Amino acid sequence: MTRYRVAAINFDHMHMGDLLREVAEHEDAEIVGICDTRPERMATAIDNFGIAPEQVFTEVSRCIQTTRPDMVILCPATADHAAAVDEVAAHGVNILIEKPFAASLADADRMSAAMALGGGRLAINWPLAWYPPHVTTKRLVDRGAIGDVIEVHFYDGNRGPLYHLADKVEVSDTGVQDAKPGSWWYKAASGGGSMLDYLGYGATLGTWYMSGRAPLSVTSVADQPAGLEVDEHSITICHYDTGLSKFETRWGTLSDPWTLQPQPKCGFVVVGTEGSISSYDFESYIGLQTRTHPEVRSIPVDQLQAPFRKPVEYVIDRWRRGMDVQGPLNPTLSRIGQRIVDTAALSASQKRTLELLP
Repeated sequence: MTRYRVAAINFDHMHMGDLLREVAEHEDAEIVGICDTRPERMATAIDNFGIAPEQVFTEVSRCIQTTRPDMVILCPATADHAAAVDEVAAHGVNILIEKPFAASLADADRMSAAMALGGGRLAINWPLAWYPPHVTTKRLVDRGAIGDVIEVHFYDGNRGPLYHLADKVEVSDTGVQDAKPGSWWYKAASGGGSMLDYLGYGATLGTWYMSGRAPLSVTSVADQPAGLEVDEHSITICHYDTGLSKFETRWGTLSDPWTLQPQPKCGFVVVGTEGSISSYDFESYIGLQTRTHPEVRSIPVDQLQAPFRKPVEYVIDRWRRGMDVQGPLNPTLSRIGQRIVDTAALSASQKRTLELLP
């Protein structure tokens, strides 16, 4: 079997380094090229993965035509997702794009149309979809351990996107506040803000837990600190035919959940007709409560097995076998999450409850 050829294009999002590491560690894959209009942003990847000068590009078409990848990893700013997919999809190559799906529902549909026209496959990577507690929760939900899911409660975030780099390398507090106005993360036109960064996680995985059901209406409030263009805190309430669910996003937690869980804890609580599950990021167990066993039990999380441990190995396995991706990475399911995000953003702007956008 020939090695799966992967090119990486656009280094706006720090998760590019994490995804490239997965390619480098995959025994049947190889990095054949990297591309960014700003060469300095590729320097760390060049050093970390021993990328040769002839594999480094600043022009997308030349990168793809020269390296002939089977897959392109895209990590652009949220507002640039549609344009980036347009450019790559025209070459007929498969694409793994870092979350969120898009800056808007219109952009998400534009991306899907471009992929259909080009003939490649698209996957949206939601890193929380690979956390063992959340995967374990989905397995128990599908098994009927808590009956039918009727509520999802989500709180997630971190100290802020400028406090860490790829591989969760920490950045000093010095200068972070001053750097905010100049970073794309804090620019409205670039798709910045905690809502666009994190609500898609809760909305998409929440839809996954609810087996694809969508809410009827959405009510959202976003707090925008003085001097910033975007929010650092948002709360969204979704009204389903089974009741209410809550999705809260926060930049500015006291600690990052991958280092030390803040309070409130980052993660999910999924409520069903017969019980509930608490599923917190990076923890080694989930909490299961049922009507027949009201005392909360700590259940060890599943030990994930290849090819279901990480996004790169998963999409390579699926696409090599001519199969579409499933779960949160699937564009159809992810589009429901995008509908929730779009409706939430509009609700926060108009300060009123809105029916879910079609």
